[in-house]
Amino acid sequence: MPPSHPGRILKKMYMEPLHLTNGVAADNLGITRKTLSMLLNEHQGISAEMALRLSKAFDTTPELWMNMQRNYDLWNAGQKVTLSKIKHFRKVKPLPPETVTREGKRFRSSSEPI
Repeated sequence: MPPSHPGRILKKMYMEPLHLTNGVAADNLGITRKTLSMLLNEHQGISAEMALRLSKAFDTTPELWMNMQRNYDLWNAGQKVTLSKIKHFRKVKPLPPETVTREGKRFRSSSEPI
């Protein structure tokens, strides 16, 4: 069963129980009604900025909204991508979790090169 689009969850589990109109919700979130409508009608996903807005408005975490979007996107991608046609590269040593890539360089923190 596919995960629900975050816009559907926003509408059914957050806005409808509070009897929020699109106009009131959009004004409170600091976005246009069109932007909110695109999200609620599943034509647009949750951005990091929107996740921050929603988390503040509904007393949740941004991670909740981003995880919903990630799960939705991954499920949909899995329906489109034929993984059986992709060949494995040789195994490499995985990067430690604290390592991030920035401008082609590896860093342990924002200022400390590896």
